[in-house]
Amino acid sequence: MKILIVEDELKLSRSLERGLTSEGYVVDVAFDGDSAETLAGTGNYDLVLLDWMIPGEFDGPGLVKLWRERNEQMPILMLTARSTIGDKVHGLNIGADDYLQKPFSYDELLARIRALLRRPRAHVGNILKAPNLELNLVAKSIIYKRQSIDLTAKEFQLLEYLLSHKGEVISKDQLLDHVWVDESRVQYNTVETFVANLRKKIGPGEAVIKTVRGHGYKIE
Repeated sequence: MKILIVEDELKLSRSLERGLTSEGYVVDVAFDGDSAETLAGTGNYDLVLLDWMIPGEFDGPGLVKLWRERNEQMPILMLTARSTIGDKVHGLNIGADDYLQKPFSYDELLARIRALLRRPRAHVGNILKAPNLELNLVAKSIIYKRQSIDLTAKEFQLLEYLLSHKGEVISKDQLLDHVWVDESRVQYNTVETFVANLRKKIGPGEAVIKTVRGHGYKIE
């Protein structure tokens, strides 16, 4: 899983980066709204930790509003020293998923992150579909051409990630960051092998998973 931390307080951002990295997450850090916007446009993050007051063209609420207007659905957990009910309501109303007041317990933060990452993706729901293919996130089942398909856990994760980004070209680096995040020694040839195995089960060839040469893979 990949997390973006947007926090201009250096000590806090580095502490969060170290802690979340030790938990197995891939972490990027932005210290202002402009950097956060650039990273969010290219990083395919599974979650964003976003400080309310950050320098740049957009503050925290401004970024939330911008991302939601563009239909970017990654969970957003806002971190802020603001404590009034009005501030909390405003943050949630514009599209933040959760709100944690500073100073906070790291254990509580971690619990909230895990809870948000367990939620079904708002833009896809529990069923992911492509032509002749259906993946059920709750039942952990795969149906291809009306036939049940057995996948290994890693094959399921790979297919889930590709389907949840249907229409996008996904690079091998992105797959390594998200599907093999806890396995540092995995190389490109492992990704290629798993894609080949998936194609044997839900193929034939590039019927479902297409190769975009020099860039990665795509499900349309």
